[in-house]
Amino acid sequence: MKKIFPPLQWLPDYDIKTMGADAVAGIMLTAYAIPVSLAYATLAGLPPQYGIFGYLLGGLFYAMFGTSRQLAIGPTSAISMVIGLTLANLSGGDPQRWLDLASLTAVVLGGMSLLAYILRLDSIINFISETVLTGFKAGAALTIMMTQLPKMFGVPGGSGSFFHRFAEIVRQLPDTNYYVLVFGLIAFILILLGEKYFHGKPIAIYVVILSILLISFTPLADHGFKTVGLIPAGLPKLHIPHLNMADIQSVMSLSFACFLLAYIESVSAARTIAQKNNYEINPHQELLALGVANLATALGNGYPVSGGLSQSAVNDEAGAKTPMALVFTSVFIGICLLFLSALLKNLPTVILAAIVFVAVEKLINIKEFRRMWKVNKFDFVIALLAGLSVIAFGILQGVLIGALASLLLIIRFVSSPHVAFLGRIPGTERFTDLKRHPDNIVLPGILLFRVEAPIVYFNVNYIYSRVWPVISKDISTLKIVIFDLSTSAYIDSSGARLIKKFYFNLESRGVIFKVAEAHSEVRDILRFEDVEHLLGHVSRRDSIHDVITNTLTEAEMRDKIREESI
Repeated sequence: MKKIFPPLQWLPDYDIKTMGADAVAGIMLTAYAIPVSLAYATLAGLPPQYGIFGYLLGGLFYAMFGTSRQLAIGPTSAISMVIGLTLANLSGGDPQRWLDLASLTAVVLGGMSLLAYILRLDSIINFISETVLTGFKAGAALTIMMTQLPKMFGVPGGSGSFFHRFAEIVRQLPDTNYYVLVFGLIAFILILLGEKYFHGKPIAIYVVILSILLISFTPLADHGFKTVGLIPAGLPKLHIPHLNMADIQSVMSLSFACFLLAYIESVSAARTIAQKNNYEINPHQELLALGVANLATALGNGYPVSGGLSQSAVNDEAGAKTPMALVFTSVFIGICLLFLSALLKNLPTVILAAIVFVAVEKLINIKEFRRMWKVNKFDFVIALLAGLSVIAFGILQGVLIGALASLLLIIRFVSSPHVAFLGRIPGTERFTDLKRHPDNIVLPGILLFRVEAPIVYFNVNYIYSRVWPVISKDISTLKIVIFDLSTSAYIDSSGARLIKKFYFNLESRGVIFKVAEAHSEVRDILRFEDVEHLLGHVSRRDSIHDVITNTLTEAEMRDKIREESI
């Protein structure tokens, strides 16, 4: 039950102090979520209030099943754009059908997520490494900042890609509203200094309240400040979306695209926040949470929701300790929808931009990039590629490109693995790489080697091409060749045939071939492929030293028999 219903893990230790922190985070997330969700709903071609319903219902139900303590669930820009562009064609311009298809998409997405949970298909996220996450965080932070820059400069900005937005900002710089810019910079500095010197205090709330008062009761309102505006009042009316097979089929591809986007973006954001706060999430359980959250949102006529990095960063920076912050957010959003919409209408959007800037600037980890450059340049390239891909193509595409690049590097490593030729460490019975330890002792008449990777069909030719020339060079003096399998945890049928090839080629030249320290699964494959009977019993207990000792005795016996036959 603790796995299926994660609140059972943290509720027993929940106290007043934690509740206070979550309540404050709920207020801050509410202040961020309302204007953002209004904008995203418009981007999706839906009435503005349906974006708010995504936070109200999606976050509430995610809190019951999610494993991230700070992930904020709601509509995102990427999903909103996909919904808007696709449903413009499917709905035929009918607003009610547009709304119905958007809710149906959330239902199908929820069903896909629950099916993936049952079938345990969460392994897709395993290809998103910490290296990819580092690049993802940096690219996403820059992308989010670029979306907020127009609010800081008081200009319309643009849409589309990162570079198009940047070009529009540059073009509109002469139209900068300096009142808005100074107001935003002061807010940014106040929040930043508050985070540094008053850590854990809700400084951003005070900035929000002060900004509303200034816009409401001073002449600043006459200087071009854009505000949240009036929020449509009323709670969502729950109902089951109309289902028919024709409509389900029409939104199937859209739902699958949104599912991939939602899951990868949610888990990537959740892992990013969890890494910062030193805990782990459960990607498998996140499938259940995402599915339930989308089904609940669909009941309120909402459209697909997922975890987003920007709102999660706001939630985290506001001090959220548990998913209860999302419950408080839902409560506060409900109260605002019913009673307080008039009070929030004078909240300047530049304040929200300042809050987002403070939240996401920590995601750009320059120190980690420097470390990767010094330690492993391949990791640096992967992280940089992931970051640039997010900037150039979007969050989902960036994560997928980074994951694909990681996968290609793994294939490259496995397809051309390091082949080490071994020597004995002086004074011991252990054997290590001669290239790294040239002072090791080379045993006369004996060649030892190992492959530091699994032995599979796409690297057997490479391994043979590295080992056989070394064998051929000393074939006249060799008596024994031993293949150390301790660093090859897996071999396939091609790997077994490679071992058989070594055996027959060496046997025909009078050289004994053995293997040592094979793992249990490797021994099973050698047995199934009828290789073990050629080599003799492959024991899990025999070290390289033991194999050498036993094989020397066998070689002596073979030489004696050969002499007697002559």
